[in-house]
Amino acid sequence: MQKKIFVTREIPQIGIDILLQYYEVDIFPKKRPITKEEMISGAMDCDGLLPLLTDKVDAEVMDETGIKAIANYAVGVDNIDVAAASQRNIAVTNTPGVLTDATADLTWALLLSVSRRIVEADKYLREGNFLGWDSMLYLGGDFAGRTIGIIGLGRIGQAVARRAAGFDMNIIYHSTSPHPNLERSLGMKRVSLEELLKESDYVSIHTPYNKETHHLIGKKELEIMKPSAYLINTSRGKIVNEEELVVALVTGKIDGAGLDVYYHEPKVHKGLIDLPNVVLLPHLGSASMYTRSKMAMMAAENLHMALSGERPENIVNPEIYDK
Repeated sequence: MQKKIFVTREIPQIGIDILLQYYEVDIFPKKRPITKEEMISGAMDCDGLLPLLTDKVDAEVMDETGIKAIANYAVGVDNIDVAAASQRNIAVTNTPGVLTDATADLTWALLLSVSRRIVEADKYLREGNFLGWDSMLYLGGDFAGRTIGIIGLGRIGQAVARRAAGFDMNIIYHSTSPHPNLERSLGMKRVSLEELLKESDYVSIHTPYNKETHHLIGKKELEIMKPSAYLINTSRGKIVNEEELVVALVTGKIDGAGLDVYYHEPKVHKGLIDLPNVVLLPHLGSASMYTRSKMAMMAAENLHMALSGERPENIVNPEIYDK
Protein backbone atom coordinates (compact mmCIF):
# COMPACT_ATOMS: atom_id res chain seq x y z
CA MET A 1 0.00 0.00 0.00
CA GLN A 2 1.41 3.40 -1.02
CA LYS A 3 2.36 5.74 1.79
CA LYS A 4 0.55 9.08 2.12
CA ILE A 5 1.74 12.63 2.70
CA PHE A 6 -0.28 15.64 3.79
CA VAL A 7 0.95 19.13 2.87
CA THR A 8 -0.72 21.91 4.84
CA ARG A 9 -0.57 24.55 2.08
CA GLU A 10 0.51 24.96 -1.52
CA ILE A 11 4.31 24.99 -1.95
CA PRO A 12 6.42 25.24 -5.13
CA GLN A 13 5.61 22.36 -7.45
CA ILE A 14 9.17 21.06 -7.54
CA GLY A 15 8.78 19.78 -3.97
CA ILE A 16 5.42 18.15 -4.72
CA ASP A 17 6.89 16.44 -7.79
CA ILE A 18 9.61 14.86 -5.65
CA LEU A 19 7.03 13.48 -3.24
CA LEU A 20 4.76 12.20 -6.01
CA GLN A 21 7.51 9.86 -7.16
CA TYR A 22 7.04 7.85 -3.98
CA TYR A 23 3.82 8.81 -2.23
CA GLU A 24 0.19 9.71 -2.50
CA VAL A 25 0.10 13.45 -1.77
CA ASP A 26 -2.82 15.53 -0.51
CA ILE A 27 -2.54 19.32 -0.27
CA PHE A 28 -4.77 21.58 1.81
CA PRO A 29 -6.43 23.67 -0.92
CA LYS A 30 -7.17 26.94 0.86
CA LYS A 31 -4.87 29.99 0.83
CA ARG A 32 -4.95 30.57 4.58
CA PRO A 33 -3.45 28.94 7.66
CA ILE A 34 -4.95 25.56 8.35
CA THR A 35 -6.82 24.96 11.62
CA LYS A 36 -5.85 22.14 13.97
CA GLU A 37 -9.08 20.31 13.16
CA GLU A 38 -8.42 20.58 9.43
CA MET A 39 -4.85 19.41 9.88
CA ILE A 40 -5.93 16.36 11.85
CA SER A 41 -8.60 15.54 9.31
CA GLY A 42 -6.25 15.99 6.35
CA ALA A 43 -3.35 14.07 7.87
CA MET A 44 -5.47 11.23 9.26
CA ASP A 45 -3.74 7.92 8.54
CA CYS A 46 -0.93 9.73 6.70
CA ASP A 47 2.69 8.70 7.14
CA GLY A 48 4.24 12.13 6.69
CA LEU A 49 3.30 15.75 7.34
CA LEU A 50 4.76 18.80 5.60
CA PRO A 51 3.60 21.91 7.53
CA LEU A 52 4.39 25.60 7.20
CA LEU A 53 5.78 27.68 10.05
CA THR A 54 2.27 29.01 10.77
CA ASP A 55 0.95 25.51 11.51
CA LYS A 56 1.05 24.32 15.11
CA VAL A 57 1.88 20.62 15.29
CA ASP A 58 1.39 19.39 18.85
CA ALA A 59 1.08 16.04 20.59
CA GLU A 60 -2.64 15.84 19.82
CA VAL A 61 -2.01 16.17 16.09
CA MET A 62 0.65 13.46 16.28
CA ASP A 63 -1.52 11.05 18.25
CA GLU A 64 -4.70 11.59 16.26
CA THR A 65 -3.04 11.19 12.86
CA GLY A 66 -0.35 8.61 13.50
CA ILE A 67 2.24 10.49 11.42
CA LYS A 68 5.78 9.12 11.43
CA ALA A 69 7.74 12.13 10.17
CA ILE A 70 7.36 15.92 10.01
CA ALA A 71 9.25 18.03 7.47
CA ASN A 72 8.84 21.68 8.43
CA TYR A 73 8.89 24.13 5.52
CA ALA A 74 10.98 26.60 7.54
CA VAL A 75 14.19 26.94 9.51
CA GLY A 76 12.57 27.60 12.86
CA VAL A 77 10.57 24.80 14.47
CA ASP A 78 8.86 26.69 17.29
CA ASN A 79 5.55 25.70 15.67
CA ILE A 80 6.27 22.03 16.40
CA ASP A 81 6.37 20.29 19.77
CA VAL A 82 9.74 18.67 19.09
CA ALA A 83 9.90 17.04 22.54
CA ALA A 84 6.55 15.33 21.96
CA ALA A 85 7.75 14.17 18.54
CA SER A 86 10.92 12.70 20.03
CA GLN A 87 8.89 10.83 22.66
CA ARG A 88 6.94 9.25 19.80
CA ASN A 89 10.02 8.55 17.62
CA ILE A 90 8.75 11.00 15.01
CA ALA A 91 11.51 12.61 12.96
CA VAL A 92 11.34 16.41 12.69
CA THR A 93 13.32 18.21 9.99
CA ASN A 94 13.76 21.80 8.83
CA THR A 95 15.25 23.75 5.92
CA PRO A 96 18.34 25.60 7.19
CA GLY A 97 20.94 27.47 5.19
CA VAL A 98 19.03 27.95 1.98
CA LEU A 99 17.11 31.04 3.08
CA THR A 100 20.09 32.85 4.61
CA ASP A 101 20.79 35.24 1.76
CA ALA A 102 17.15 35.93 0.94
CA THR A 103 16.39 36.87 4.55
CA ALA A 104 19.55 38.94 4.90
CA ASP A 105 18.64 40.79 1.70
CA LEU A 106 15.14 41.48 2.99
CA THR A 107 16.59 42.74 6.26
CA TRP A 108 18.53 45.31 4.29
CA ALA A 109 15.50 46.14 2.17
CA LEU A 110 13.61 46.98 5.37
CA LEU A 111 16.54 48.84 6.85
CA LEU A 112 17.00 50.98 3.74
CA SER A 113 13.28 51.53 3.23
CA VAL A 114 12.49 52.76 6.72
CA SER A 115 15.66 54.80 7.15
CA ARG A 116 15.50 56.52 3.76
CA ARG A 117 11.68 56.81 4.06
CA ILE A 118 11.09 55.05 0.75
CA VAL A 119 7.47 54.02 1.42
CA GLU A 120 6.49 57.45 2.69
CA ALA A 121 8.10 59.16 -0.29
CA ASP A 122 6.52 56.78 -2.79
CA LYS A 123 3.07 57.49 -1.36
CA TYR A 124 3.77 61.25 -1.39
CA LEU A 125 4.68 61.19 -5.08
CA ARG A 126 1.79 58.93 -6.15
CA GLU A 127 -0.67 61.27 -4.45
CA GLY A 128 0.52 64.13 -6.66
CA ASN A 129 2.33 66.08 -3.98
CA PHE A 130 5.77 66.25 -5.62
CA LEU A 131 6.33 69.83 -6.85
CA GLY A 132 10.06 69.61 -7.39
CA TRP A 133 13.33 69.12 -5.54
CA ASP A 134 13.26 70.32 -1.95
CA SER A 135 16.29 70.44 0.31
CA MET A 136 14.21 69.36 3.33
CA LEU A 137 12.03 66.72 1.66
CA TYR A 138 11.95 63.33 3.43
CA LEU A 139 15.35 63.52 5.07
CA GLY A 140 16.46 60.11 6.30
CA GLY A 141 19.31 58.26 7.93
CA ASP A 142 22.86 57.55 6.75
CA PHE A 143 24.86 54.32 6.77
CA ALA A 144 28.56 54.87 6.19
CA GLY A 145 30.27 55.36 9.53
CA ARG A 146 27.09 54.52 11.47
CA THR A 147 26.78 51.55 13.84
CA ILE A 148 24.65 48.48 13.26
CA GLY A 149 23.96 46.16 16.17
CA ILE A 150 23.10 42.57 15.29
CA ILE A 151 21.29 40.47 17.89
CA GLY A 152 22.03 36.81 17.15
CA LEU A 153 24.93 35.85 14.89
CA GLY A 154 23.77 32.67 13.23
CA ARG A 155 23.82 32.23 9.46
CA ILE A 156 21.45 35.13 8.78
CA GLY A 157 23.05 37.47 11.30
CA GLN A 158 26.45 36.79 9.76
CA ALA A 159 25.10 37.49 6.26
CA VAL A 160 23.64 40.79 7.47
CA ALA A 161 27.02 41.68 8.99
CA ARG A 162 28.83 41.02 5.71
CA ARG A 163 26.40 43.31 3.90
CA ALA A 164 26.91 45.98 6.56
CA ALA A 165 30.66 45.88 5.92
CA GLY A 166 29.89 46.81 2.31
CA PHE A 167 28.16 49.94 3.57
CA ASP A 168 31.28 50.89 5.59
CA MET A 169 29.38 50.56 8.88
CA ASN A 170 30.70 49.86 12.34
CA ILE A 171 29.42 46.42 13.33
CA ILE A 172 28.72 45.22 16.86
CA TYR A 173 26.86 42.07 17.85
CA HIS A 174 25.32 40.29 20.80
CA SER A 175 25.44 36.50 20.74
CA THR A 176 25.61 33.57 23.15
CA SER A 177 28.93 32.58 21.59
CA PRO A 178 31.87 34.58 20.18
CA HIS A 179 32.84 34.61 16.50
CA PRO A 180 36.54 35.55 16.49
CA ASN A 181 37.08 34.87 12.79
CA LEU A 182 34.29 37.25 11.78
CA GLU A 183 35.49 39.79 14.33
CA ARG A 184 38.87 39.79 12.63
CA SER A 185 37.64 39.76 9.04
CA LEU A 186 34.89 42.37 9.45
CA GLY A 187 36.32 44.38 12.33
CA MET A 188 33.22 43.68 14.39
CA LYS A 189 32.94 43.55 18.17
CA ARG A 190 30.94 41.38 20.56
CA VAL A 191 29.11 43.40 23.24
CA SER A 192 26.39 43.05 25.86
CA LEU A 193 22.79 43.58 24.80
CA GLU A 194 22.64 46.83 26.78
CA GLU A 195 25.76 48.21 25.09
CA LEU A 196 24.47 47.18 21.68
CA LEU A 197 21.17 48.97 22.21
CA LYS A 198 22.90 52.05 23.58
CA GLU A 199 25.46 52.36 20.77
CA SER A 200 23.57 51.24 17.65
CA ASP A 201 21.99 53.45 15.02
CA TYR A 202 20.36 50.32 13.59
CA VAL A 203 19.35 47.25 15.64
CA SER A 204 18.64 44.10 13.65
CA ILE A 205 17.19 40.98 15.29
CA HIS A 206 18.28 37.52 14.13
CA THR A 207 18.09 35.37 17.25
CA PRO A 208 15.85 32.27 17.38
CA TYR A 209 12.63 32.51 19.35
CA ASN A 210 12.49 30.62 22.66
CA LYS A 211 11.50 31.32 26.26
CA GLU A 212 14.75 33.23 26.83
CA THR A 213 14.17 35.55 23.86
CA HIS A 214 10.45 36.14 24.47
CA HIS A 215 10.02 39.94 24.67
CA LEU A 216 13.79 40.33 24.51
CA ILE A 217 13.06 43.83 23.26
CA GLY A 218 10.59 45.54 25.57
CA LYS A 219 10.07 48.90 27.30
CA LYS A 220 13.43 48.93 29.07
CA GLU A 221 15.37 47.99 25.94
CA LEU A 222 13.56 50.48 23.70
CA GLU A 223 14.28 53.27 26.19
CA ILE A 224 17.99 52.41 26.06
CA MET A 225 18.08 52.86 22.28
CA LYS A 226 19.00 56.17 20.64
CA PRO A 227 16.04 58.41 19.68
CA SER A 228 17.51 58.37 16.15
CA ALA A 229 17.76 54.55 16.00
CA TYR A 230 15.82 52.07 13.89
CA LEU A 231 14.69 48.57 14.90
CA ILE A 232 14.52 45.80 12.28
CA ASN A 233 12.93 42.40 12.97
CA THR A 234 12.98 39.56 10.44
CA SER A 235 13.23 36.80 13.07
CA ARG A 236 10.07 36.11 15.09
CA GLY A 237 7.38 38.54 16.22
CA LYS A 238 7.27 37.47 19.86
CA ILE A 239 10.84 38.59 20.43
CA VAL A 240 9.55 42.18 20.44
CA ASN A 241 6.90 43.53 22.79
CA GLU A 242 4.68 45.17 20.16
CA GLU A 243 2.71 47.22 22.69
CA GLU A 244 5.89 48.91 23.85
CA LEU A 245 7.20 49.24 20.31
CA VAL A 246 4.11 51.22 19.31
CA VAL A 247 4.62 53.54 22.30
CA ALA A 248 8.28 54.02 21.37
CA LEU A 249 7.42 54.85 17.76
CA VAL A 250 4.61 57.24 18.67
CA THR A 251 6.55 59.10 21.35
CA GLY A 252 9.82 59.31 19.42
CA LYS A 253 11.84 57.06 21.71
CA ILE A 254 13.15 55.53 18.48
CA ASP A 255 13.01 56.93 14.95
CA GLY A 256 11.46 53.99 13.12
CA ALA A 257 11.07 50.25 12.62
CA GLY A 258 10.97 47.70 9.83
CA LEU A 259 9.01 44.52 10.56
CA ASP A 260 8.49 41.30 8.65
CA VAL A 261 7.09 39.28 11.59
CA TYR A 262 4.42 39.89 14.23
CA TYR A 263 3.37 38.73 17.67
CA HIS A 264 -0.09 37.47 16.64
CA GLU A 265 0.75 36.77 13.02
CA PRO A 266 -1.01 37.13 10.61
CA LYS A 267 -2.69 39.83 12.71
CA VAL A 268 -0.70 43.05 12.98
CA HIS A 269 -0.97 45.29 16.03
CA LYS A 270 -3.50 47.98 15.11
CA GLY A 271 -1.21 50.65 16.50
CA LEU A 272 1.41 49.89 13.85
CA ILE A 273 -0.79 50.13 10.77
CA ASP A 274 -1.13 53.91 10.48
CA LEU A 275 2.34 54.90 11.68
CA PRO A 276 4.42 56.53 8.94
CA ASN A 277 7.74 55.62 10.59
CA VAL A 278 7.32 51.86 10.31
CA VAL A 279 7.57 49.64 7.23
CA LEU A 280 5.45 46.47 7.44
CA LEU A 281 5.88 43.36 5.28
CA PRO A 282 3.78 40.12 5.24
CA HIS A 283 6.56 37.71 6.35
CA LEU A 284 8.56 37.75 3.11
CA GLY A 285 11.97 36.85 4.54
CA SER A 286 12.54 33.83 2.31
CA ALA A 287 10.26 34.96 -0.51
CA SER A 288 12.49 34.65 -3.54
CA MET A 289 11.71 32.17 -6.31
CA TYR A 290 14.98 30.30 -5.85
CA THR A 291 14.79 30.15 -2.07
CA ARG A 292 11.19 28.99 -1.76
CA SER A 293 11.74 26.34 -4.47
CA LYS A 294 14.90 25.10 -2.75
CA MET A 295 13.04 24.95 0.57
CA ALA A 296 10.34 22.81 -1.08
CA MET A 297 12.98 20.44 -2.44
CA MET A 298 14.72 20.16 0.92
CA ALA A 299 11.50 19.53 2.83
CA ALA A 300 10.43 16.84 0.36
CA GLU A 301 13.83 15.14 0.43
CA ASN A 302 13.93 15.31 4.23
CA LEU A 303 10.52 13.68 4.45
CA HIS A 304 11.41 10.94 1.97
CA MET A 305 14.62 10.08 3.82
CA ALA A 306 12.82 9.90 7.17
CA LEU A 307 10.05 7.68 5.82
CA SER A 308 12.59 5.47 4.06
CA GLY A 309 14.33 4.71 7.34
CA GLU A 310 17.32 6.94 6.63
CA ARG A 311 18.61 9.70 8.88
CA PRO A 312 17.66 13.01 7.20
CA GLU A 313 20.43 15.53 6.66
CA ASN A 314 18.44 18.28 8.37
CA ILE A 315 17.17 16.36 11.38
CA VAL A 316 16.13 18.56 14.33
CA ASN A 317 15.77 15.75 16.88
CA PRO A 318 18.71 13.38 16.16
CA GLU A 319 18.25 11.71 19.53
CA ILE A 320 15.54 9.47 18.07
CA TYR A 321 18.22 7.73 16.02
CA ASP A 322 20.41 7.13 19.05
CA LYS A 323 17.88 5.04 20.95
